[in-house]
Amino acid sequence: KMPHMIIAGTPGSGKSVCTNSIIMSILFHASPSEVRLILIDPKVVEFQPYDGIPHLLIPVITQPQKAAGALNWAVLEMERRYMLCAEYGVRDLKGYNAVAERNPELEKLPQIVIIIDEFADLMMTSGKEVEAAVIRIAQKARAAGIHLIIATQRPTVDVITGLIKSNVPSRIGMSVKSAMDSRTILDTGGAETLLGNGDLLFYPNGWREPRRVQGCFVSDGEVEAVTSFLKSNGKSEYDSAIIEAVEQAIPAGKGDKQISDDDIGELTGDEALVFKAAETFVDAGQISTTALQRRLRLGYAKAGRIIDIMEERGIIGPSEGAKPRKVLMTPQQFTEWKLRLASNGNNVE
Repeated sequence: KMPHMIIAGTPGSGKSVCTNSIIMSILFHASPSEVRLILIDPKVVEFQPYDGIPHLLIPVITQPQKAAGALNWAVLEMERRYMLCAEYGVRDLKGYNAVAERNPELEKLPQIVIIIDEFADLMMTSGKEVEAAVIRIAQKARAAGIHLIIATQRPTVDVITGLIKSNVPSRIGMSVKSAMDSRTILDTGGAETLLGNGDLLFYPNGWREPRRVQGCFVSDGEVEAVTSFLKSNGKSEYDSAIIEAVEQAIPAGKGDKQISDDDIGELTGDEALVFKAAETFVDAGQISTTALQRRLRLGYAKAGRIIDIMEERGIIGPSEGAKPRKVLMTPQQFTEWKLRLASNGNNVE
C-alpha cells in the first residue's frame, strides 16, 4: 500500500531522525537475505554509520553522479526482475520467490530499498537523469520489490516535481517554512504550523487527508550500537555489478579519473606501491614526496615516480610548489577501488 514515500521538512524538523528510524526498523525486522539497501547521502555524514553493514548492496553513495548511476542500475534491475517473473509465469517478486523456494536451481531475490537523504542536491547536479530514473522506479518497481524513500529539506516544485509527486503518493510532511511548501508536499496546508522535533503530518496513499502524529526518536548512540552489532556479526557483501555501473556514471576529469582494472593489473611492483600510498594518505587528505619516502621507506626517485603515477590517475592533485599535494580520491572512492581489486583476485589486506 505504500511502496514509495517522500519525506520533507526544514532543518530541525526531525526529518533525518525520521529517516534513520525507518532504516533502523528495516534492520530490526529483515535480514540481508530479505532486504538490501542502497543509501544515497549527498551530505556525506548522515548515513555514514551504516557503511559496512551486511544489508548494503554497495557502500554509502555520497557523490550525486554516482547516485544517478545507482538509480539507473535500479531501473535495469527492475526490468531484469520483470523478465524473470514473465519467464516463470508470475506477477511479482513474491510470486517469483515462491517459485524459487520450490526450485533449488533458483535463488530468491531480496527486496531493495533505495533511500535518498537530500534529494535537492541530486536535482541540482543531475536533475533530468535523476528525475527520469526516479519516475520509472516509482511507476513500475513496486511489483519488482524495489522501493524508494526520498527525503528533502527543500520541498519546492523544482525539487519535488509534478511527475514525482504523482508517482509517489505517500508522503510525510514535517515542519516547513510556508503554506506553499506544505501544499507542495501534502497538497494541503498545515505543515507550516507543526512544532518540529518529530511533529509530522502522515499522508499515505489512500487516505483522504493527512493525520498528525509524533514521530519516534532514535539517537546517534542507538544507531551506532545497532550498526556495530551488525558489522561484528555479519560481513558486508557488495555487488560488484552495481559498483561498476556506478563508477561508469562518473565522467573522467580532474580528481574523478577512474582507476580501471586495466590500470591496476596485478597488484605488484609500482602498482602495489600506488595502492599502499593511497591507503596511507587518503584519510590525511594530502601527500608529499618526502612523507611518502618516510612512510613507505622508499628512495627519492621511487617516491617521485609513485607521485607521478598517482597524479596521472587523478588520485592526487598537481604540484603546488613546496606545499603538500592534495589527495583528490575520497575514502569512499578508495573503499570501492579496494573492493574491485579484491574481486579481481588481488590481495589488498
